Amino acid sequence: MNSDYTIEMFYDGDCPLCMRETQFIRKLDHGGRIRFTNIAASDFDPVPLGKTHDNLMAEIHGRLPDGQWLTGVEVFRRLYDCIGFGPLVLLTRLPLVRQLLNVGYRFFAKNRLQLTGRCSENCSITPA
Repeated sequence: MNSDYTIEMFYDGDCPLCMRETQFIRKLDHGGRIRFTNIAASDFDPVPLGKTHDNLMAEIHGRLPDGQWLTGVEVFRRLYDCIGFGPLVLLTRLPLVRQLLNVGYRFFAKNRLQLTGRCSENCSITPA
């Protein structure tokens, strides 16, 4: 078990919004608690992770040092907790807020290629 980080964030380095968020989180990660892995990098290989590129592209993924995988809004909760936004994270766990965030993120994840101007037809991403 590797414990030099709290969570590994798998992000799409070709997505402008994803990169903006990643840069923001990286800037505030003063303790180096987050490992950043760009799934759009030419040398990235998802096979050793037991994942496919399509699976990782479908929604944000995070991996804990013990190998446990997280997806969606829960990844952001863990990331924001690492950078000192614990009180905000607590608010996102309230039932109505949780539901709204989950629905909003699923919509974004499914349509992010179109929303970020990265495709021209059949732009919906379907989770693997």
